[in-house]
Amino acid sequence: MEYYEILGVPKNASPEVIKKAYRKLALKYHPDRNNGDKASEEKFKEISEAYAVLSDPEKKNQYDTFGSTNFHKRYSQEDIFRDFDINDILRQFGFNGSGGQSTFFHTNMRGGASPFTSFFGQEAQSGQGCGAGGGCRQPAKGQDMTYQLTVTLDDVMAGADKSISLRTNGALQNVSVKIPKGIEAGKKLRLKGKGGPAPPGGVPGDLYLKVEITPHDCYAREGDDLVMTVRIPFSDACLGTQVEVVSLEGKKFKVKVPPGTGCDAKLRVKGHGLPRGLMGERGDIYVRIGIDVPSAITEEQEEIIKSLKEAGL
Repeated sequence: MEYYEILGVPKNASPEVIKKAYRKLALKYHPDRNNGDKASEEKFKEISEAYAVLSDPEKKNQYDTFGSTNFHKRYSQEDIFRDFDINDILRQFGFNGSGGQSTFFHTNMRGGASPFTSFFGQEAQSGQGCGAGGGCRQPAKGQDMTYQLTVTLDDVMAGADKSISLRTNGALQNVSVKIPKGIEAGKKLRLKGKGGPAPPGGVPGDLYLKVEITPHDCYAREGDDLVMTVRIPFSDACLGTQVEVVSLEGKKFKVKVPPGTGCDAKLRVKGHGLPRGLMGERGDIYVRIGIDVPSAITEEQEEIIKSLKEAGL
């Protein structure tokens, strides 16, 4: 089931709405209130996992971008609960985080410790470092690394598969990465296990690719919309005209400029902007009108402009 369905909120829900929905469900399904009922425990696991993702802006963006299936290929349960302090959250909701069933939550997620020890069964998955006290130590991890990845607006439009060469610790490695449609500048793509080498008995770090988008010759990006500026003569602005627009895919459109169009007016070509995520609708193209003012004019043009001024233009 999708995380939004689990919490019973729409995909455009605000952080406040998401938190309110989780609070309501947490109060209903918390083990302290259900005397060890297994069905309630499972439900509490589901809603806590959903909230751990949807309350974190970066994880939420990754989930919205890639969808549930691809998100879980990129994020393990440990990744999902990293930096998610459920004890602090539950205290806000009226649970003291100690005693009774609440001992399930004694592990603080900050710093990468095994989240929800016993309750979420992490020790059964890792099988390492589990002692009689119920806690499990995760294997040591290599250093996470961040590199810049430059893409074009065409890559953002259609998505792309890129192969890049990186030098880590003196060694050259080639890695492949899939650029999802609609990705925004500043977002990070995570390649698990492609970071720094593993310490003895540990696991490799992760590689994060921070996306930068190269400027386009014609278009500027504004969210999911594309904006281009077209300059026309003053006479065309007064009388009206048509301008040609070519989309990123090479489609050509004739855009009507109505008579009396002013400088900086924006004309829309609906649905031919950038995609909103993998399966979402597309933004629009906006044509921003600029008025050309000549730096020099002939004597004949000067006389014509003077006559227009006398006529009130």
